[in-house]
Amino acid sequence: MTLLNSKFLAAAVLAGLAGVGLAGPAEAAAASKKPNVLLVLTDDMGIDQLQLYGYNSVPPAPPTPNLAALQSAGLTFRNAWTMPACSTARGVLYTGRYPFRTQLQAALGPSDLANSMISPYERTIPKLLASAGYATALFGKFHVGLQGNSPYALTMPDSLGWQYFNGWLDVTGDPSSIDTTAGGVGATDAYPNGYVPGSANGGADSGACYNSAGQCQALQTAVGAKNPAGRMCRDDGGIFVPNAACTSPMPGNLNFQTLSAHYVSPLVINEFGKAFSVPPTDKRARTFRNVEQTDAAIDWINWQQKHRMPWFATISTATVHTPMQAPPVNTLPPDSLDANGANLDDTAGKILIANQMIQAMDSELGRLLVSTGLATKVGDRLVLTAAAANTVVIYVNDNGSLGSQVRLPFDPTRAKGTAYQTGVWTPMVVAGAKVNPANVGKDVQALVNIADLYELIGNVAGVDVRKNNPYIVDSVPMAQYLADNTAPSQRSYDFNLVGPNLQANGGINGPCQFPGSNPPSCSQIPVTKSVCEDNGGTWFGQGATASYQTGNTSTQIPSEGFKYCCQVQQWIVANGGVAGTVIPTTSMAVRDKLGYKLVRNQWNNYDASSQTGCQETTDNELYTIGQTNPVVPGAPLIDTEARLIPTPYTPQQQKKYVELTGYLNTLLNSQPDCLAKGDGNGDGVVNLEDLNNYKRMAHMTSGSSWYDVNTDGYTNSTDEQIIVQNLGYSCKKK
Repeated sequence: MTLLNSKFLAAAVLAGLAGVGLAGPAEAAAASKKPNVLLVLTDDMGIDQLQLYGYNSVPPAPPTPNLAALQSAGLTFRNAWTMPACSTARGVLYTGRYPFRTQLQAALGPSDLANSMISPYERTIPKLLASAGYATALFGKFHVGLQGNSPYALTMPDSLGWQYFNGWLDVTGDPSSIDTTAGGVGATDAYPNGYVPGSANGGADSGACYNSAGQCQALQTAVGAKNPAGRMCRDDGGIFVPNAACTSPMPGNLNFQTLSAHYVSPLVINEFGKAFSVPPTDKRARTFRNVEQTDAAIDWINWQQKHRMPWFATISTATVHTPMQAPPVNTLPPDSLDANGANLDDTAGKILIANQMIQAMDSELGRLLVSTGLATKVGDRLVLTAAAANTVVIYVNDNGSLGSQVRLPFDPTRAKGTAYQTGVWTPMVVAGAKVNPANVGKDVQALVNIADLYELIGNVAGVDVRKNNPYIVDSVPMAQYLADNTAPSQRSYDFNLVGPNLQANGGINGPCQFPGSNPPSCSQIPVTKSVCEDNGGTWFGQGATASYQTGNTSTQIPSEGFKYCCQVQQWIVANGGVAGTVIPTTSMAVRDKLGYKLVRNQWNNYDASSQTGCQETTDNELYTIGQTNPVVPGAPLIDTEARLIPTPYTPQQQKKYVELTGYLNTLLNSQPDCLAKGDGNGDGVVNLEDLNNYKRMAHMTSGSSWYDVNTDGYTNSTDEQIIVQNLGYSCKKK
C-alpha cells in the first residue's frame, strides 16, 4: 500500500468517529449506509477539450470512453460555470464561497500571503463530512495554499480537514519546469521532453537504465519504437544513459534530485496532522502524477470499502497543465500516435501531447473505477456500478483551457484567466447513487456553479451546509436535479471572478509578455519567471534576464523589471517596438437564465498619452450567450469580441444591463471587509477569539498568516495592537 501505516489510519478513522459521537460497531454500520462520494477534478480541460458536449472541436478532441460511460450512466450539466483560475475554482468548490469572500482570487504563487489561501477557519467539504462520520482524502493537486507563506507548511491539507493526503505541494502550486538534462545526462535543453528519445528523434535506442539505488538494466528498443528505451526508463523512475553499458558504481553525473514536471515531483503524504516528504529518489515521486495518484487512491478507497466506512475522496489531476509531457505509453490506446518527436513550440505538438494526457487521464479514471468496484469492464466497454456500490461520482474541471490549447469554435483569446465563456464554461457530470434511474443519460439545462457542488456533497452526506456556519455560503441546492433533470433552475444568476491575490504591501505578480501572440499580449497571471517561461512568455518582472525584440533590434530587459504590464508596453514603444494588448488583472461576469451576460474587466491599461504609460480602466460589456449558435449549426453561442452588443442599447438590452450591473454591485458589496480591523478568522467580528487565534498563529510563525491583519507579510505585535484596539468591532452585514 502507499499508505504509510494502515493501522494508524484505522486508529485515526475510529478516533474521528468517536469525535463525532459514533462510538461503536452499530454506529459505524449506520454511518456506512451513507453514500460515498468520489470527486474527480481535472485541470485545464475546458469544454472544448472533450467530445461530451458535441461541439466538434477543431482540432478534434480525443475520445474519452470512460468519461463517456460516466456520462451515459449519469447526468450532464450543460450550463455549469467554474472560476477562471485553478486555485480560485478549487477554493470555491471546497468552501461554497465566491473568491472575493476568501480572497483566493487567482492561481496562488510564492509571493501570495496566507490571507489569500483557504483559511483553516473555513468550513470546508472534508470538515463537513468528517463531522458526519466520513473518512476523507485528497489525492493529487492541492493548490489552495502554498507552504512558503502558510504557517501550516506541508500539513496544509490536514488543516483544511483532509484526514489523508497523497499529492504534490509544488513551490508554485503547479508542476515544475521539465528537466531538459534528463537527469544530468545531457546539457541544458538537450532533451526538451525530459527523456532521451530514440535514434529517430536524435537520441539512442540502447543504453543503461539506472534506478536511484544504483541498480542498472540494459535496455534496447527497435529504431522508431513508440516506447523507446529512454522513455521506458524514465517512465519506470530511472535515468537512461544512452549508448552505454551498466557500470558499478553508476556514473557520478546522474541526478535523481531535480524535479521534472509530471514525472519527478515533490510528493507529500499527510496523516494525522503530520507531513512526510517523499524524496525524489523514491519510486512514487518518480511516477507520472496521474498514475501515482490513482495507485494511492485505489489503496485508500479499498481500505475504506473493506472496513465499511463511508468515504469522501477527491482525485485532483494535473491534466493538462503546463509544462505538458507525454504520459506513459501503457496508459494510451494501442493506436495512439507516436509523440516522441512532438514539438511543444508549435500548435500541432501541443495538441498531440494534450490529446494523450487527456486520454491517459481517462484511462486512469477507468482503472480507478474498476479497481475500487465502482465499475466493471464488459469487453472494452466500461459499465458503471457506482449506484449499486452506494457511491456518488462527480466529474468537474477547474477552469477553461489555456489559450494556446483552445480548440475552435471556442475563443483562444478569451480563455483561462478570463471571465468569458471559454474561460469558465466547464464540463460537469454526476452519476451513481442518488441519481434517479429515469434520468440516466440525460442533460440538465439549469444554471449551476462549481460552488453548488459544496452543497450537493454536503446534502449527499446528510449535512446542512449552513447550520452552525458563520460564513456567507454562495452555493445553491443541486439535489433536485438528480431527482428530476427538468427541475427549474435554482439560480437566477451565475457568477465568476478572477483577480489579484494579496501580497505583502500591495505587491502583484510581475508582467509576462507573450510575443508569439498576435498581437503580443501581456499578463500578470503567471506567478513566477519560470511559470511565465514554461508557458512561452518573456518575463518582465523583477529578476528579468532576457532580451526582447523591439523594432529591428533585440534589447536587454532591465533586471529590476516592471510592476505593471502597461509599463512594459511603454518601454517597448520607447525602444522602437509596438505596444501589445494588456490583459485585465481582474475579470468577472454575471449571467441570467435568459442568456444575457455582463463581463466586467478592470486593469491598468496602456495609455500612450500618460506619463507613466498606465491608465486605470474598467469596462462593462454585454453579450447574449447560449448552448447553440443560431447562425452556425452545431456551434455554441459564446462571448467573442465580435458578439459584443454595441451601444446604444435597445430598451430590453438597457434593462438587462441595469439589472446585471445592479446584481453584480450588490453581490460584491455583500462581503464585509473586516481584516484590517483584526478579524483574521473572517466571522465579521473582532473579539477575544481573534486575539487567541492571533497568539496561536504568532506562536506558529512570525511570517505570513491569516492574522497578518495589516498584510505586511508578518504576524507580529503590530497586528496584535490592531486587534486589541478594535475589540468589539462588528462589520457583519445587517
